[in-house]
Amino acid sequence: MTGPAVQEKTQESSAMSAEDRARSRRQRRAAAYAEAASAGWKVWLVKIVALAVIDALALYAVFALAAGAQWTPAVLVAVGVLAINAVYLIPGLLPAKYLTPGLVFLLIFQIFVVLYSGYVAFTNYGSGHNSTKDDAVQALLLQSQTRVADSPTFSVKILEKDGKFFFLTAEPGSDEPLIGGADRPLSTEPGISADGAPGFTTLDFPSVIAHQDDIAALAVPLSHDLNKGYLKTTDGSKAYLFTSTLTWDPTADTMTDTKTGVVYSDTGRGAFTAKDGKALLPGWQVWVGGDNFVRAFSDQSIRGPFLAVLLWTFAFAILSVATTFILGLFLAIVFNDPKMRSRKYYRLIMILPYAFPAFLSALVWAGLFNKDFGFINQVVLGGASIPWLTDPWLAKAAILIANLWLGFPYMFLVTTGALQSLPDDVVEAARVDGASVWQTFRLIKFPLLLVAVAPLLIASFAFNFNNFGLIFLLTNGGPQFTDASINVGSTDLLISMVYKVAFVGSERDYGLASAFSIIIFVLVAAISLIGFRQTKVLEDLN
Repeated sequence: MTGPAVQEKTQESSAMSAEDRARSRRQRRAAAYAEAASAGWKVWLVKIVALAVIDALALYAVFALAAGAQWTPAVLVAVGVLAINAVYLIPGLLPAKYLTPGLVFLLIFQIFVVLYSGYVAFTNYGSGHNSTKDDAVQALLLQSQTRVADSPTFSVKILEKDGKFFFLTAEPGSDEPLIGGADRPLSTEPGISADGAPGFTTLDFPSVIAHQDDIAALAVPLSHDLNKGYLKTTDGSKAYLFTSTLTWDPTADTMTDTKTGVVYSDTGRGAFTAKDGKALLPGWQVWVGGDNFVRAFSDQSIRGPFLAVLLWTFAFAILSVATTFILGLFLAIVFNDPKMRSRKYYRLIMILPYAFPAFLSALVWAGLFNKDFGFINQVVLGGASIPWLTDPWLAKAAILIANLWLGFPYMFLVTTGALQSLPDDVVEAARVDGASVWQTFRLIKFPLLLVAVAPLLIASFAFNFNNFGLIFLLTNGGPQFTDASINVGSTDLLISMVYKVAFVGSERDYGLASAFSIIIFVLVAAISLIGFRQTKVLEDLN
């Protein structure tokens, strides 16, 4: 084949090859577009389903809150879900799409909790003051009831709807059926008959027996005037009239004891109170301003234990950081010596306490410190009977010992890392200048070490300041103060005291506990601010 023919053939092959490559690129591009379109539809489908679920739950929440006249939460939920829909349905807004889930959880679990705790701190919310005034009035009238002598007998049937029980009865001498429940006085119902009512289930005798406790506790008001009394039954077939020994006067806003004639009035403190100061409980929740903070510092039965707990909290946090840091630093220096053999095995042993769950270690230490059967008394001290966990000072010592065991591995790790990061030339220069080992450590290594670990020491202080788990599991805050009006003990920290005031015992004072929480926040924030400023000073000096 001649030269021009070969050249022509080559050009034709190159053209066909270029055309094939172009076709292949178009096919790959079309396949990629098809795959992207398919993936896009899948993403949109998942997005629409997720938003539909969120909208359905939000709609239910809005209706439920509106039914309970909780208008502010209902509006917030509605606005929030509309904002979420806008973020995920409007094209673009990519950063908002990633940030929204985190912001939602931040608002619910952080900001809302902080704001609500701040609000509760200025109320009397707690045992006996956890509802509205109307609920308190009804509760007072119910709890002081006595059966009316020679009252007529009401024949009743028990009805059930949505898990609640109702009476189906009639006035004595009347055939008109009436239905009533704990939250609704006796009244007629469309379609009601002597055998039942539409939408209600009439209970048979075995069902009545199965729910006899709930039925026996049911009190149905005769009318909207609660002073006219309630119907109560013991057998589910006959009911009797009960009236309260207290009389509620909504016009005068008073509650009168018909037996003694004592008048209790609303003094604005969340309870009906007599002139001698005696209050009827339950009361209701009201705004009390700064009274909880005033009580914390003015009431001797609260102020004394509170100041004792405050001092112990500072002492515990400072001693915990100091002891764990000193021991951790000492071990780090020892095991950082290159002359020591098998250093990695010793270091592994040193961090073992840090590897075990802290709550398990605390429980083990509680067993070790047991007065009668503990290893420390029986083996280490030869059968002594030392009350480690029941004596105030020994209990504090036991807590510090247990916390030293739990905390020194962390300090060992951070100080080991800080020591190994120190520049060798500075240390070598100190040796050349004739500095001793102690002088090198005190004047060079330790200041440089503090610059690196000071923020960690501040964080450790804040952690130990609120070290609830160790106190709760080891001593539960005991031994208790005998002269305190709140549930608090000698080894309680502020945070465990807040927990016990709010959630332990029969008298729970959420308002006072929230006030203590705000005080803790202010203290920790102030200490952290001062600590970080001192850290800045150390950095400037070095």
